[in-house]
Amino acid sequence: MTGAPRSRLLLLLPTTTYRAGAFIAAADALDADLTVASEKDSAFSTDEPDALLTLNFAEPAECVARVAQFHRRHPIRAVFGVDDRTAVVAAHVAQALGLDHNPPAAVEAAGDKFRQRQLLATAGVPIPSFAYHHFDRIDPASLATVRFPAVVKPVSLSASRGVMRVDNPDSLAKAISRLRAILEEAAPASEQAFLIEDYIPGEEYALEGILDDGRLTTLALFDKPDPLEGPTFAETIYLTPSQASAPVQAALHDTAQAACTALGLVRGPVHVELRYNARGPWLVELAARPIGGRCGEVLRFGPEAKSLETILLAQALGRLPTIPSREPQASGVMMLPVPRAGTFQRIDGLETALATPGVTDIAVTVHRGARVRPLPEESRYLGFIFARGPDPGTVERAIRQAFATLDIIIEQTP
Repeated sequence: MTGAPRSRLLLLLPTTTYRAGAFIAAADALDADLTVASEKDSAFSTDEPDALLTLNFAEPAECVARVAQFHRRHPIRAVFGVDDRTAVVAAHVAQALGLDHNPPAAVEAAGDKFRQRQLLATAGVPIPSFAYHHFDRIDPASLATVRFPAVVKPVSLSASRGVMRVDNPDSLAKAISRLRAILEEAAPASEQAFLIEDYIPGEEYALEGILDDGRLTTLALFDKPDPLEGPTFAETIYLTPSQASAPVQAALHDTAQAACTALGLVRGPVHVELRYNARGPWLVELAARPIGGRCGEVLRFGPEAKSLETILLAQALGRLPTIPSREPQASGVMMLPVPRAGTFQRIDGLETALATPGVTDIAVTVHRGARVRPLPEESRYLGFIFARGPDPGTVERAIRQAFATLDIIIEQTP
């Protein structure tokens, strides 16, 4: 007598993601039959012929057709995309297969900063005032009305790439020219639009949440102790639990919930960037995906210390009857910034940094010989410092002490 068939999970993993190992481990912990889809058939090795699928994530319709064919032979219970682009593909695939997921239009709106701003403004969600511009049709009169300080940003891209603060007409003109060059290199030729919006001062927070039937649960609220005031917005340290007051945390959650509702998001992970000042909460960005990079490794849930990835995949598979709380211990991560452009060689002092009390791991995610550039041209980090402790202050001190011992060696290149 054979047992009931296990649930098959289709996991959409770009070849460039840091998250492959964590998500594959989570699928294994859930005892799910896993099929990994990526852009290259050699990206993930396996001996099982039904465990790999090659998809062109830039063409959602093509992905749907290929997955539907695969589904007829190997029925899929859930599909999950780990980043902005694959989340869109996952939504289209889920809709075609009749699986629980966000509507494709909602995920697409989350990935388009202009469309997101339009929907949030219509719904009354507090956001910066914004204006849409096109590089080939810039109206000098409209630029003359910009209120400084302001922020120039692309309608696509992520992780603060291409985002710049401007404080006067001269810096605005330079930022527009700089952004155009960034987009010509990074985005499709059709990407010719950008936003100019008010700069919102205040403390910045990151909310990691999960939606179930449209209701948002905060999995973690991160404080960002380093000021993010520009001219670029490279994030460094995330600390949780947040030290904000209960009323501030409630206001941030309510704003994130209102934004999810306005976009039409109903299920799965969201990563929300917010600010809070004397006028209350402001929504800066919302993504229909989990936290990026390897930052999710700082989160553990329930008495079994389950990973964030396990929680997210369990929900996708319909195996999350209740959402567990985050562990009581404080944790934090620092994203190692790229200090200058050049060829990455190494990071000295890693052993000393790892010996810092409270530091649990340091991961260098850039290989030797890689060409690197700081924001706003690029958005990747050199690696991550992880720490845990009894309270956020202790964690922050451990991270800063460890970082102070590191010597980042980048060779200048023409």
